[in-house]
Amino acid sequence: MAQLYFYYSAMNAGKSTSLLQSSYNYNERGMRTLIFTAEIDTRFSQGKVSSRIGLSADALLFSPTTNMAEIIKSENGIKKVHCVLIDECQFLTKQQVEQLCDIVDNCDIPVLCYGLRTDFSGELFAGSQYLLAWADKLVELKTVCYCGRKANKVLRIGNDGIPVYEGAQVDIGGNEKYISVCRKHYTEAIEQAKLMNQGVIPKVAIHFN
Repeated sequence: MAQLYFYYSAMNAGKSTSLLQSSYNYNERGMRTLIFTAEIDTRFSQGKVSSRIGLSADALLFSPTTNMAEIIKSENGIKKVHCVLIDECQFLTKQQVEQLCDIVDNCDIPVLCYGLRTDFSGELFAGSQYLLAWADKLVELKTVCYCGRKANKVLRIGNDGIPVYEGAQVDIGGNEKYISVCRKHYTEAIEQAKLMNQGVIPKVAIHFN
């Protein structure tokens, strides 16, 4: 029976690499996959999923108004789809997660979702919230903080090198803007940033090493 999977992690844990490897495994056996990625993420070529180690594959784009079930069922009607893979799944809406559940339950097509669990302030993304609630399998992809502990939080770094703790949930960026750290060093960095912004200590870029 098909299942809905949620592979989650902090930044730079190899989510896209894992997705591309899964797709390759299906393709190698003559099976067709559909890959989706978020339209909002324009860091790489639109219509592609790219990993930091140089792998890439063509992908369909989704936005908050995309009907995932309609597209997948249409593609499956043209040629059998054996697996659906979603990159940047934290940007899915509640309705889209429901649509993916429908694909798994009524079309018997496995769906593998890869994305972040929480944002820079430690709050759940909408897509991640409902995947955590409804996915059949939850898999954590681990990465490490600079101290060696497991990194489970993401810091957003401003242009001045100081961590940001307020602002819009979505601000697309890569290593120049986000760093994965453990809970301890996340808390310490945010506390230090607040003291800087209050004028208690001088404003200087925080170095993570």
